[in-house]
Amino acid sequence: MNDRASSPDRRLDRRIPLGCTATIRPRHGGEIPAECIELSVGGMTLHAAYVPGELEVIEVVVSGPTDSLGRPPLVTRLEVRRCHALGGGRYEIGGAIVRVVE
Repeated sequence: MNDRASSPDRRLDRRIPLGCTATIRPRHGGEIPAECIELSVGGMTLHAAYVPGELEVIEVVVSGPTDSLGRPPLVTRLEVRRCHALGGGRYEIGGAIVRVVE
């Protein structure tokens, strides 16, 4: 019997592909442009020219797919769980949302 629910790699939250503009605000200051590739209730995946520290908590601002909706961006605190090189100085950053700020 294959018990998928017990697998530690199983994602419990449905991931939604986005491709939206995002901004990373590290604790040391500044803003790094990024792209939010996927979003779920519990986490997100970003592409950016930034290498975060293991378990670093970063603030991430995600703009909606279109500005015509008139909604404010999603602002979260993201605990980094993984970071992989994509090439060309860009990295894929995955993490868990620990707090929704706005």
